[in-house]
Amino acid sequence: MTHTYNVTGMTCNGCKASVEKALQSLDHVTDVSVDLENAEVEIGMSKHISINTLQDALSSKYTINKKSKENNVFDSVSKEKESQIRQLFPLFLIFAYIIAASYLLNRNRFDVSNFMLDFMGIFYIVFSFFKFLDLKGFPESFKMYDPLAKAFPAYGWIYPFIELALGVMFLMRIEISIALIITIIILGITTVGVTKSLLDKKAIQCACLGTALKLPMTKATFIENSIMIIMAIVMLIEIYG
Repeated sequence: MTHTYNVTGMTCNGCKASVEKALQSLDHVTDVSVDLENAEVEIGMSKHISINTLQDALSSKYTINKKSKENNVFDSVSKEKESQIRQLFPLFLIFAYIIAASYLLNRNRFDVSNFMLDFMGIFYIVFSFFKFLDLKGFPESFKMYDPLAKAFPAYGWIYPFIELALGVMFLMRIEISIALIITIIILGITTVGVTKSLLDKKAIQCACLGTALKLPMTKATFIENSIMIIMAIVMLIEIYG
């Protein structure tokens, strides 16, 4: 018999190999095939194996769930949404800190334009920091949904440096127009990939905070990119309007 499961937490071929090896080590498992892009695994077994046994065989980094269209789907979806909210808490907290820091920098003479520039600058600095924590693993995770990184793997390697440079440019007010245009381009490309992944309902990891924090790909990723793009467009209109 063959069963198909969803596995979250996989970000690269190393993860794929780790999951395959762990599941193949179980008794009664005859075959294991992992689909990294769709976050799925097909397991052939000579005897039924419980989901708990499969989960125990895997590292805590990965979560395995049975694909099902039965009546209990609603419960599993509710639990998944609750889990996603919990996983996204670090992202919401970081956004709150960035907003607070941007406000404090402009509290004496509050100016919306300067607030947005500081917000974008701190955003890039913070988000690049988390990517640098695992510079080797980030490109593998990033190319799962970014079209340019998928077509040109080297782009995934230099992306954290691009973010860092943009952060410095915004905070130091260096060539703001160029920084805004680059922001619209790179985040626009990423947003296209994020939108496609959400529409395809792929269970993949978001690389916005690198691989140090395991964030699922959700609408929050789309919203975060959209906010930055809107800010960049507003600033360009203000400069050239």
